Amino acid sequence: MSDTHPAPANKVRFIEVESDQAGQRIDNFLRTALKGVPKSMIYRLLRKGEVRVNKKRIKPDGRIQAGDLVRIPPIRVAEPNEVPLVGQGLLDLLASSVLYESKSLIVINKPSGLAVHGGSGINLGLIEALRQLRPEERFLELVHRLDRDTSGCIMIAKKRSMLRFLHEALRQNRVNKIYHALVIGKWETRNNQVDAPLRKNELKSGERIVKVQADGKASLTRFRVLRRFGQEATLVEAKPVTGRTHQIRVHTQFAGHPIIGDEKYGVESINKVMKSQGVRRLFLHSATLDVELPEGEKLLVHAPLEPALKQAIDALADKHSMYQGTTE
Repeated sequence: MSDTHPAPANKVRFIEVESDQAGQRIDNFLRTALKGVPKSMIYRLLRKGEVRVNKKRIKPDGRIQAGDLVRIPPIRVAEPNEVPLVGQGLLDLLASSVLYESKSLIVINKPSGLAVHGGSGINLGLIEALRQLRPEERFLELVHRLDRDTSGCIMIAKKRSMLRFLHEALRQNRVNKIYHALVIGKWETRNNQVDAPLRKNELKSGERIVKVQADGKASLTRFRVLRRFGQEATLVEAKPVTGRTHQIRVHTQFAGHPIIGDEKYGVESINKVMKSQGVRRLFLHSATLDVELPEGEKLLVHAPLEPALKQAIDALADKHSMYQGTTE
């Protein structure tokens, strides 16, 4: 990425697209070019037509090509030293959470409670912390996202070519992501998939919530029972075929079995009881990630549950010992 006419952030800038950036969506291009600028602002600039490519307006999903000239309006970009310093405890945790690493890819077992990136009132997230942990890496970008309270496998590209490859693999459904969720009640074996359209809604408070609605986007999640704990709870495997916001959380709720610890889509009274039994967070974990990499390497990564959740499962198993080992 090269500025053909370097200018301060308070003046118009023109950036020429380089060959290794060809094919990117303009919104992803801008998020790299405008580090520190909230995503909402980037979309607002695109919506208003203030960002131009070759003097023409472009939609957020529009793709750019080598040699294109991108006009960026005056905007304040946060300086690198404005990003809060990450505490040593978090840096140590992330360093110990690396599940796989190559020259072009890192897979991390993201802890619950850590957003994947800063913005919307969050000073920093996983990607900002990782850049501080690995200052020698010239390129670190999220391949996909996880909800803040969801733990488990997340991919970070160390090369733009890997980012492009994995984005295409995600679009073609060639990345298999399997989640484990502890849900309320007894999930029936025959309930092996939820096919229900999802639509994002915004409440008057500004909170974003997703609902099953006929005019929503097609959404499909496949389920398999891993373990039952009487009538109280079921550990299920969830495999999202589509990748909608909050998809597993809303589909389990729609099936009548919300995820335990879910403050947005769950049952407050049951969450309170389960909290006393050790489940103090959303029990949704990205347990397995399976994808074929560019050179044909088969990558299969497993992320272990955090000790607190494993202990909660063991406690439930002791409580419902007659159901222990059920794997229907």
